[in-house]
Amino acid sequence: MKKIQMVDLQGQYQAIKEQVNQSLTEVIESAAFVNGPQVHKFQEELENYLGAKHVIPCANGTDALQIAMMGLGLKPGDEVITADFTFAATVEVIALLQLTPVLVDVEKDTFNIDPEAIKKAITPKTKAIVPVHLFGQAANMDAIMEIAKEHNLYVIEDNAQGIGANYHFKDGSSIKTGVIGDVGTTSFFPSKNLGCYGDGGAIFTNNDELAYMIRGIVNHGMYERYHHDVVGVNSRLDSMQAAILRAKLPNLDAYNNARKKAAERYTAAFKDNKHIITPVILGEEDTHVFHQYTLRITNGKRDALVKHLQENAIPCGVYYPIPLHLQKAYKDERYKEENFEVTNLLVKEVISLPMHTELEEEQIAFITKTVNDFVGES
Repeated sequence: MKKIQMVDLQGQYQAIKEQVNQSLTEVIESAAFVNGPQVHKFQEELENYLGAKHVIPCANGTDALQIAMMGLGLKPGDEVITADFTFAATVEVIALLQLTPVLVDVEKDTFNIDPEAIKKAITPKTKAIVPVHLFGQAANMDAIMEIAKEHNLYVIEDNAQGIGANYHFKDGSSIKTGVIGDVGTTSFFPSKNLGCYGDGGAIFTNNDELAYMIRGIVNHGMYERYHHDVVGVNSRLDSMQAAILRAKLPNLDAYNNARKKAAERYTAAFKDNKHIITPVILGEEDTHVFHQYTLRITNGKRDALVKHLQENAIPCGVYYPIPLHLQKAYKDERYKEENFEVTNLLVKEVISLPMHTELEEEQIAFITKTVNDFVGES
């Protein structure tokens, strides 16, 4: 059996090695390292894939979130509601822009932001909601968009873990996550479902005026060289990363399908273990792209399981061990523990198993047997 890895980027590379190497050579020989043809071609191809009117590439996923908020014209003191159970980048940019982060609880089954908690958190200062499609499962965008419309709020989708997922609305229509709200963002960090070989990100919108504003912000506020019309930043996807992403994008659906098949094998192996809660897929199968395969261990053995897996050369991750409302940087007296009942439970129970496109049945069988034997099947 091959060595088990949390993410097998080397194995994935072997299947597209020739195309990646050729594309990188073309970039080097052209010397068009910044804003070159590969970036523009990738932008167009991603627009076509997502069905987005505008894709604006940038340097990383955190920048994408920050730039989206800058583009919407949010001002210091404006409140932005987001999930307590997610990576810090989501709340980090809110604080950096001197906006007011408002953290709310999540749903126990999907780990995504709870629409009912959003409703309770809205005040006259609320200006935006940031749903995160956590671990690859689309958030409840029907409810979130209804709330946003009722209260005249912006919706900024954090799609860093959900690229390629489809959302099916109650009316029967479907759309890719990331292009449902006013603006969507993603990360191309190497471990993402669509990852480059360094940092990278992008912003999506169907709003022409917002797209124009964002295109200036990512390039020092310039629309014409040395004419700085808005306050901007330096955040550009470099041509070599774009070349790698172009090689991967045609394979994204296949990558996501491979993840789903691995998830199905995991779930089947755990179905009779009463101490394990497996991930939920809400609605259609394609609403979850399994950026992570995250279990809940309900008998108090999560931390011991982490150690046991490590001892058996099985990598794993706890995403996330500390709620954002308890992080030193984001503590606030406004937050009451009773309002974070689900998040406070999840941080004690969740564990993510290896999940990538190269997982083999033999590896999954070894992982699941090791987990079941330790946690207890009855």
